Amino acid sequence: MSGGLYTLEKKVVDQTLDLSKVLPYGDTLNDGKVQVSFTLPLAKNERSMEAAKLLTEKMGLTHVHVAYAKALSQEFTYFIVYGDMVHSVDFSSIQISEVEEEVFDMEQTNEYIRQHIGRKVVVIGASTGTDAHTVGIDAIMNMKGYAGHYGLERYEMIEAYNLGSQVENLDFVQKAKSLNADVLLVSQTVTQKDVHITNLTELVELLEAEGMREKVVLICGGPRINNELAKELGYDVGFGPGKFADNVATFMVKELAARLKDKSFMDL
Repeated sequence: MSGGLYTLEKKVVDQTLDLSKVLPYGDTLNDGKVQVSFTLPLAKNERSMEAAKLLTEKMGLTHVHVAYAKALSQEFTYFIVYGDMVHSVDFSSIQISEVEEEVFDMEQTNEYIRQHIGRKVVVIGASTGTDAHTVGIDAIMNMKGYAGHYGLERYEMIEAYNLGSQVENLDFVQKAKSLNADVLLVSQTVTQKDVHITNLTELVELLEAEGMREKVVLICGGPRINNELAKELGYDVGFGPGKFADNVATFMVKELAARLKDKSFMDL
């Protein structure tokens, strides 16, 4: 295994990558080799395999090979297809909105709150709307945390309330008002037909109607959430896969401290 990894790394190092024409990597740099998988509402036979091949070619792949086909039922078949991608991307031209900053650990966050905020930060979190998934919000809020990163309930200077799943937006807003929350965390896992967009938008509208939007730090997260989308929907930040309570806590305490500082300045 180690020899194989060394060979793979050496191939990459020995070649110069043109960042204006980046292709997927398979056997050699920029060879465009990719694997795609999908299900077709067709019975498994030679015609459906040809259909899978033709569809993959329309995706922009050449030298297409249907490597695997499994009948899921009499009318549905799952395919795995290999091919060469002919389209490239100009990586050097890509500009996105992302959160780039030092990430505090738990103790650093607690100390930052003591120095810059001077009281416990009140945070409420939930999977709102019809979303019944709690894995995401629990990973951020639960005391045990996730993958070695403690959740916000364990932070000494954070008063965290995890409301769970399927929390109606109106109930979420009313709870935030009753607790005088500083930060609202929303997790969205279900994204079929962009239901998460509708739900996240509704929450912002309710907060604006209650005159609360500018009084809270509003954060959303989920498998199809990124910072750019979150800002478009009216949120302060969005976190996608691979982020932990450390990332969320760092952003929210810095944002809250900056707002409190601005308010103090305006009150002078």
